[in-house]
Amino acid sequence: MKLSSGNWESAVVSPKTATEKIRPGMLIFLGTAMAEPRTMVRHLMTSNAKNLQDLELIQLISFGDAVTLQTIQSQNFRLKTFFSGWVANEAIEEGRVDLIPSRHAKIPQLIESRQIPVDVAIVQISSPNEAGFCSLGIAVDVAREAMEQASIRIGEINTQIPRTFGDTFVQTTDFDYLIRSTDPPIYFDRSKSDDCWDQVAQHVASLIEDKSCLAFSIGPFYDALARCLTNKRHLGIHSPVFTDPLMDLMKSGAVTNRYKDTHRGKSLTSYALGTEELLKWLDNNPLVEFQRIDKVFNPLIIGRNPRFVTLIAARKVDLYGRIGLNMGKGNLASGPAEVMDFINGAELSEGGRAIFALTSRDRNGESNMLASIADLPNQFGAFESVSAVVTEYGVAYLEGRTVRERAQALIDIAHPDDRAGLVEAARNRKIVYPNQIFIAESARLYPADVTAVHTFRGDIKIRFRAIRPSDEEGMRHLFYRFSDEAVFYRYFHTVRSMPHTQMQEYVNVDWNQIMSIVGLTGEEKNGCIIAEARYIKIPNSAFAEIVFVVDEKYQRLGIASFLYSMLIRLARERGVKGFVADVLFSNTGMMHVFQKRGLPVKAHLEAGVFHLVIPFATE
Repeated sequence: MKLSSGNWESAVVSPKTATEKIRPGMLIFLGTAMAEPRTMVRHLMTSNAKNLQDLELIQLISFGDAVTLQTIQSQNFRLKTFFSGWVANEAIEEGRVDLIPSRHAKIPQLIESRQIPVDVAIVQISSPNEAGFCSLGIAVDVAREAMEQASIRIGEINTQIPRTFGDTFVQTTDFDYLIRSTDPPIYFDRSKSDDCWDQVAQHVASLIEDKSCLAFSIGPFYDALARCLTNKRHLGIHSPVFTDPLMDLMKSGAVTNRYKDTHRGKSLTSYALGTEELLKWLDNNPLVEFQRIDKVFNPLIIGRNPRFVTLIAARKVDLYGRIGLNMGKGNLASGPAEVMDFINGAELSEGGRAIFALTSRDRNGESNMLASIADLPNQFGAFESVSAVVTEYGVAYLEGRTVRERAQALIDIAHPDDRAGLVEAARNRKIVYPNQIFIAESARLYPADVTAVHTFRGDIKIRFRAIRPSDEEGMRHLFYRFSDEAVFYRYFHTVRSMPHTQMQEYVNVDWNQIMSIVGLTGEEKNGCIIAEARYIKIPNSAFAEIVFVVDEKYQRLGIASFLYSMLIRLARERGVKGFVADVLFSNTGMMHVFQKRGLPVKAHLEAGVFHLVIPFATE
């Protein structure tokens, strides 16, 4: 018997009355996550009523009372879930909870077609207004589909649930029974600040452009990332969950949703996870829209948003770029099924990307970068869909790279003390060259702070940073773009080839003795090295030798002069007293670079070569 809108208050019953018509063998849908109907769930778990035996419970994401290990051990219930995270993970492994593998965007079809036949729907709702309208609040997912299929519909009224916008409105007449909740929602505290995650977040933020559309989850990475994005402009939100960091980001003005293709002007989500403050902010807030999961998780809808970036906190990554996702309480809303829909959406989005973030080591000090994760559970298998992996040591761009190049890029961002072991493992697995060299001390001394961006004549933007071992291919490509004359100016003799054995020695730098800077054009993910400059300390001397190479296409723009100034500053900071250089008599361009800087240049010409001495002391 459905209620009428005018008498709903008098129709509120006890949990015992609301469950009297439930029969053994029925399948009961429970509201999800923070919207779990806790009062009704507790009654189901503690009642000795004979009709509440041998029941199946189904919940999309299980965080709360329904999946405590104690209640699952009861023979009265069997839980089915689509989600393997949180405490459900252990129960699934022990065979006490049934996992239904499914893409989230397909779940509504499973319920609508009665392939999963829902008999009873118990959902949490906001307080009804005078007309009897209420809101599904902070979890829409498939609640409406479950209510439409169920023969018994129970609404648990919780005064602390916000009235939200989107596909959330229901009437009291949609229910057979109403009860009053005596429990608060399931809240999630903000993550504690973590210096390591802050560094990871800074690197990730550098990859996110203005007008990007983002998908978040919950955890320390996302709290840190939101703090790093407040200076961005016109961000959009299309996220499986809406969290406190996203609330902060919207409050900062960084989010306008103006450049989204779908639900323009609104942040789109299906769930809210967070604090009491978040729920109060969401109440009657038209800027956040809650929709069912076949919209929020639909790759075709996601992909319509340009520059869509899905951001995923990972647990482990191997040298192939395969990802091990978080498990247990480290996994709130990012299992393989949830991740896949959003990654597919990013692949369809113009300028979209999937970014995986993790710290280089776990809390036990063990490496999160492994030679292989083949035996690791909860894997994300589509490693070809990974755009970039980020740690506190930088960014590894994987898209379009060979397995060897992936491994080199990933080793570059592993913890310095773990890199030697990873190189050895990569050699043994034949991922990298068998003679691949590695200087362990250099990994710890890498000057990550040596960075600059400068715009040269013709509005040409060049990024500068210290060279990395993974730059081997980029440097080889630079060499093969040189004319014979340019090669002769650099090496003073004809060089026809630059094999791996030679180039790997060049890019594996001993930072105690050498400073090497590369200049790159284009986006960071596929940047092209167009210049390199370095100084090499001279044994038993306070001076260092300096050399330059600049792609002929980019000469006469001032790039060599910019690099020269950078090297002077860096050399002085490291105690070098001056430079020496050998320049061919005919290389007037290079001579001009040295002369116009203003430092005294002592030149001695011998056999067509200027031997230069450039002391710093007088500047």
